[in-house]
Amino acid sequence: MSRTAEIERNTNETKIKVELNLDGGGLYRIETGIGFFDHMLAQTARHGFLDLTLKCSGDLNVDTHHTVEDAGIALGMAFAAALGDKGGICRYGSKITPMDESLALCALDFSGRPFLSFDVAFPVPRIGDLDTEMIEEFFRAFTVQAGCTLHIKLLSGGNTHHMAEVVFKAFGQAIDQAVSADPRITGPRSTKGVL
Repeated sequence: MSRTAEIERNTNETKIKVELNLDGGGLYRIETGIGFFDHMLAQTARHGFLDLTLKCSGDLNVDTHHTVEDAGIALGMAFAAALGDKGGICRYGSKITPMDESLALCALDFSGRPFLSFDVAFPVPRIGDLDTEMIEEFFRAFTVQAGCTLHIKLLSGGNTHHMAEVVFKAFGQAIDQAVSADPRITGPRSTKGVL
């Protein structure tokens, strides 16, 4: 069964196309116009074994808000479509991931109930051309559209680039675990029978 999705989302602020394969090899082609954000999404794809194409043309003349948030919306929509009824998946994923002095915890549950706990304080307002406050907005938009509970906590950090990168790497690894199929699971992994 193919676990893929294609999403196109066009507004007056952004035009986005996402192609997602949950059973990929970590191949990616990402173009948002925000170099550091592209780098972060590449980390998630590579460490999550996701084949991901995400192209966004947004109103960067205003700021990065619409592009980053709408990318989270479209990516979350793609996950919801690719997962379908979530039958046979592990559902839960959690990783503690190091990157030099930085250490991040990411735990998620494709429960159908959107919730974000984001406990990361970045010491600077920008990394490259990305406003650091937009990282939380990306994850919030993703959780709402993907219908998942997501907890992200930075356990230690010093270099802001490392702090952001380890969060996206941990996110990808937790996704890989959560969407993995387990032959012991029949239907959605829930006593309710639906997610």
